[in-house]
Amino acid sequence: MEKKEDHHVLDIVGSLAQELRVELAAAGMNSSTTELVGGGDGQSASPVIVVDRVNDSTRNVDPPEYVPQFVSIGPWHRSAKLAQDDSTKVRALHDVLSAAAAAANGAPMGLDDYIAALGHLEPAARRFYVHSFCITSKEFVRMLLLDGCYILVRFGDIIPRRAAAVANGLVAPPSVERKESGGGVSRLEAVAVVRDVFYLAENQIPFFVVDKIHQLTFLDGKTPAVDAIAKYAHELLRRSQYSIATPMIVAPPARRPEPANLLHLLHMHFKPTVLASPYPKSGRGVGGRPVRRWRTATEYSSAGVTFKRRDLDDNNGDARCILDVNVDRRGGRLHVPRLNIDAETWRLLRNLMALEQHNPEAAGSHVTAYCVFMSQLACTTRDVELLSRRGIIAHGLGNHDEVAGHFANLCKGVVFDLDDPARNYLRPACQALDRRFRSRPGRWMAWLKRKYFINPWLAAGLVAAAIGLVCTVIQAVYSVLSYQRGN
Repeated sequence: MEKKEDHHVLDIVGSLAQELRVELAAAGMNSSTTELVGGGDGQSASPVIVVDRVNDSTRNVDPPEYVPQFVSIGPWHRSAKLAQDDSTKVRALHDVLSAAAAAANGAPMGLDDYIAALGHLEPAARRFYVHSFCITSKEFVRMLLLDGCYILVRFGDIIPRRAAAVANGLVAPPSVERKESGGGVSRLEAVAVVRDVFYLAENQIPFFVVDKIHQLTFLDGKTPAVDAIAKYAHELLRRSQYSIATPMIVAPPARRPEPANLLHLLHMHFKPTVLASPYPKSGRGVGGRPVRRWRTATEYSSAGVTFKRRDLDDNNGDARCILDVNVDRRGGRLHVPRLNIDAETWRLLRNLMALEQHNPEAAGSHVTAYCVFMSQLACTTRDVELLSRRGIIAHGLGNHDEVAGHFANLCKGVVFDLDDPARNYLRPACQALDRRFRSRPGRWMAWLKRKYFINPWLAAGLVAAAIGLVCTVIQAVYSVLSYQRGN
């Protein structure tokens, strides 16, 4: 069986390598390949996180949120006519081969070696996708190679190492075309590439493919691909103020946990601090009143709940990502991290939920729980206005109505059980707020506060009237006691 697989890989290497050499030559680039045999053992464990098509019930709410508009990665959108075509990815392949030549002490890995290594990974890569697709082995390996090189050039450490090689005279300087497609990209193009490559659940390839290409390029293995790309992902989320967390280092040996794909890499940064301990093993209805639904911000406010903005901070005990929602034991104060809303916020949240919907055991459901919480908390214009005044929501969209509409539609088609403590990390917070909402004394005090204490003159008058009432009662009591003693 092993010999048959090796023969199949060799067939792909010969024909695909020749085709790519022709394309590199047509673009004015030389592949500088060497005739080494092997390059990769072809062994890779099946990924825990898989890529599946987004359900129609979810996609139909806003279809463009799940479809690439600039560059396709992976098999499902490769036939779409987009701005970044294969010629751009071929230039990325040339950069990878040049970086391999600059980094090698001896003979570098050549084009044949990359194709052979990915040919051995083809079965594992196909298992990465739930739905089947009609792509020949040669086209599939070509897609993996070009997409993996594109990702490394855009978000990895290929360009810095290659720039150092240029400075040392080891390789020729990049062409004008490369400057336009890489270092000189416009801001709009950079945003479009991040949106399509990082944010879309369907537009992904296995990360072990990217890692294998990185290993073949830099044989010293000093900087794994996950470290190189994780720096970009961490900075991307930090600038957006979505997360400042760092995925946990696993040991031994001490290294970052490897993601299944780039969207999963972002998802690893969205872990609330309350999940430091594992989820409970049991399912529904463990402890407390059953959870039916969240209520809106204005409803909670009418029950006396105070909303406080929670800032992201590196200090222990502070919020690390937008999922770190906190409420006191009595439910009187709700701390919510600030959510900065821009044009890509809904796309990121929807695709993170799609990742969790298809991988509930491996990925959990904490992003879905947060989105359900926010979709019910801020689903009307008054709610968005209230949360904006409290600094919990910040947006530059047209008006509060538009934001409320996005929140209201955010979780349509999503399957989620609010009362399952193993899935809903916000269940205790919901129970505390529900107790506060159902408390009659709490609601009366909140009504008095809104009715009288919001105006200082009314508050002073109410206090004076209360003092006068107390004095009158005391006087009446003393009058009755004096009368009884007189008799």
